[in-house]
Amino acid sequence: MSQANFSYSTAANDAAGLPLSLSIFADRPHLAGQLREDAEAAGFRVAAGGGLDGLLGDDVRALGEVVLVDCPVPDIAALAALARLDLRAAHSGTQLIVSTSVEGLEDVFGCLDQSAPQILVDPSRAERVIALGRVLGRVAGSRLRELSEEDRLVLLRLTEQVGQIAQRLERLEGPADHRDSESAFRFESPRPAFAGADSEDSSARLIRAARPPLPDPRLVRRIIRQRQARTRFFDGDLFGDPAWDMLLDLTAARAEHSRVSVTSLCIASGVPPTTALRWIGQMIDAGLLERVDDETDRRRAFITLTEKASDAISRYFAEIGANAARLV
Repeated sequence: MSQANFSYSTAANDAAGLPLSLSIFADRPHLAGQLREDAEAAGFRVAAGGGLDGLLGDDVRALGEVVLVDCPVPDIAALAALARLDLRAAHSGTQLIVSTSVEGLEDVFGCLDQSAPQILVDPSRAERVIALGRVLGRVAGSRLRELSEEDRLVLLRLTEQVGQIAQRLERLEGPADHRDSESAFRFESPRPAFAGADSEDSSARLIRAARPPLPDPRLVRRIIRQRQARTRFFDGDLFGDPAWDMLLDLTAARAEHSRVSVTSLCIASGVPPTTALRWIGQMIDAGLLERVDDETDRRRAFITLTEKASDAISRYFAEIGANAARLV
């Protein structure tokens, strides 16, 4: 890891009194400068920064409310630093935005299991700005009652400003991921995707009726192939449904008693990895998916269906019965 560190003025872009301080750790100088420029344009106060080695010695509380890390090809030292940062961020409430490559995704995902970070895979500049906007949205949700009316207006202007920056960058960089262009900058929490499962009526029905078996994995794999075949004839964006594609893939894997890595699940989703990771995070929050650490290698983790998601899938396939293969 790089040994060169640098520091920024803490007075820059103070965000009208809102303590939205941010630190940047990146070994690529040109990217570090770009991250600083975008963060300041979004209204953050850049408080500290350096190479990845700077993560090993700093108290995360001194790093600010947000930490941006660029780790495209993590080595052992970088992964150790990320794991330590992840643990400290989970205790302090610091929000992490970590960018990596497809090759580094498994290792980075495996060591970030405490702080619910945003993980970006080979992100564009616009996607990095969008991640900053999501942080502003989280701050708005957690602090809205604490802010004065003036500060609420400031925060609203900041979120709007970040959205405008991201849109301009997307236009400049050309067509990247239009499948998620409208939804990528949402600040609201994902709507519970399994809301009915926790109600009293639903619980009573589950007690009365035994769970049907999981569908035959050969049937599920055939449905997946049929869904994928549509892209030979139509634009794939027309049928984009990453949540369902991931649920199908995990259903087949569960019935086959096999494990699904985060990289494999991103591929199954049919959308870019950064978008897929956002879907995975929302589905974990909704109680549909869960992360399972590899007991033989703590640096790896797998994704699986929760029991209630497995129950729902089983009941769904039991209800549609013989028509399942035609309902793609």
